Amino acid sequence: MSDADRRSRSGNAANGFGYEEALLFELSREDRVGYSLPELDVPAVSPTDVLPEGSVREDLAELPELSEVDVIRHFTRLSTWNAAVDLGLYPLGSCTMKYNPKLNERVAHLAGFSAAHPRQPAALLQGFLHLCYELARHLAEVSGMDRVTLQPAAGAQGELAGIMMIRAYHEHRRDHRTKVMIPDTAHGTNPATATLNGYSVVEVPSNDAGILEPAAVDAAMTEDVAGIMVTNPNTLGLFEENMAAIAEIIHAKGGLVYGDGANLNAVLGIARPGDLGIDVMHFNLHKTFSTPHGGGGPGSGPVGIKNLLAKHLPVPVVQKSSGPDGDAYVLDSDFPLSIGRLHGNFGNAGMFVRAYAYLRSLGPDGLRRCADMAVLNANYVLARLKDSGAYKIPFDRTVMHECIVSDGNFSEQGVSTLDIAKRLIDYGYHPPTTYFPLIVPGALMIEPTESESLEGLDRFIEALLAIADEVHEDPELVRTAPHHTRRSRLDETRAARKPVLRWQPNAAE
Repeated sequence: MSDADRRSRSGNAANGFGYEEALLFELSREDRVGYSLPELDVPAVSPTDVLPEGSVREDLAELPELSEVDVIRHFTRLSTWNAAVDLGLYPLGSCTMKYNPKLNERVAHLAGFSAAHPRQPAALLQGFLHLCYELARHLAEVSGMDRVTLQPAAGAQGELAGIMMIRAYHEHRRDHRTKVMIPDTAHGTNPATATLNGYSVVEVPSNDAGILEPAAVDAAMTEDVAGIMVTNPNTLGLFEENMAAIAEIIHAKGGLVYGDGANLNAVLGIARPGDLGIDVMHFNLHKTFSTPHGGGGPGSGPVGIKNLLAKHLPVPVVQKSSGPDGDAYVLDSDFPLSIGRLHGNFGNAGMFVRAYAYLRSLGPDGLRRCADMAVLNANYVLARLKDSGAYKIPFDRTVMHECIVSDGNFSEQGVSTLDIAKRLIDYGYHPPTTYFPLIVPGALMIEPTESESLEGLDRFIEALLAIADEVHEDPELVRTAPHHTRRSRLDETRAARKPVLRWQPNAAE
């Protein structure tokens, strides 16, 4: 079978992402202007007369000079290069790239939300503050937590806030602790968060089944451990079955349990982290609750807590005040033991509106259905790949929302996970997460989410199987992929170590 036939049979696109576009600097033409301004009707003022010394450039910025239509077409063409969940399956494991319902976008663009100014007094933001209050209540109910702050602007900042509150809790009790336990299946941000808070990291190994053993946690738990950070389901896509027992071990010696909520999409309406002993956790609205994700943001990482941490919440806190004239929503900063303010204003406000619309439109039964379908889809992908024998299956067991296969069957052909990922681009798919978690050599981490149909999953699986055939028939084709993109394989090491951050005309390649 030819390369084109394979891709037309199983791919998501006939020729991958194959467009071309010059840089704006290369399109620039001297004295070309894309705007016109009316003549001044006030006296002209030099910038140097009104701005502080040193704030005005001595040389021009050398910005590209283009017409309006040049700019619009440039960025519109660039937008067509993006792999996006609106174009096809986006199987990034651990990232939950689920479809974003357009109803949520419509609600977020209502003028009362989109045109509000963050410095408006609370009296003029009652609708928005009401939404924030209710969203926090819904998130607390879903997770089994007592309180929720919406301030953190991303999951990583949510982690930071959560561990800051754990640290504040211990310090207020004059209990000096120096360590945080983290499983070897953790997200990479977990050890970074612990380190930023001044803790040293104690790694806890998972067992042969890919989950934590209470005995391993008990052996590592000492009086100087502030707590443990656990992702459940973990990054192998497996549910931590011993979570309640592990929480008991941590609590018995004065520690607290942090839950990384990145994979909450797998357990919505099925299990509540707070009921399993979690004391604090973050949510990724851009993963579980279907707000836009990718491209550097915007994200949103609210944090849920049990009441023992409430006095350490970041301020201000949205509170409801009931009076003779009805309910009012206020911003309360009277938290003397607060960890402080995390965000200039309220957080990424548009994400709150989208997540609230998602929660209210689905309701409890709909959220449970999302989790059920996410788990079913992941197990379907794993079952078909397992039955094919094409890929190595490191953990041959039922998974939750994502599954892991590896390149272990392709070592004789010299084909790696990176090669498979690059070849998938030729089939029109953004590659899954690769080489993570680190405890699985050559991992391909696949999360189909609940958004995908059976036919869509089958097309993706057929693409993976077609690539496996190519590994044996023509391994060089896979090792040199992608072949149908604007650029072939780049020198990623050089790009990371010697990035070109400023465009220079006629510069050598």
